[in-house]
Amino acid sequence: MKIYTYSKARQKLADILEESKKEEVVIRRRKGDLFSIVPKPQRIRSPFDVPGLSKKITRKEILEALRESREQA
Repeated sequence: MKIYTYSKARQKLADILEESKKEEVVIRRRKGDLFSIVPKPQRIRSPFDVPGLSKKITRKEILEALRESREQA
């Protein structure tokens, strides 16, 4: 664990964020407050992981739309 002062952390923020990937980094303010920087784990998402639509459409209407689009082709 490494401890930086608030002033030093401001100057080297990008470096400290990279360093926090390897070990815990603590920033100490003048009044003695301590803050820990820990990266959030990256969530691997599927390209198919998309939010759904909240449309009020029935199964029958969906099937009719599919049939119509296939008839036009």
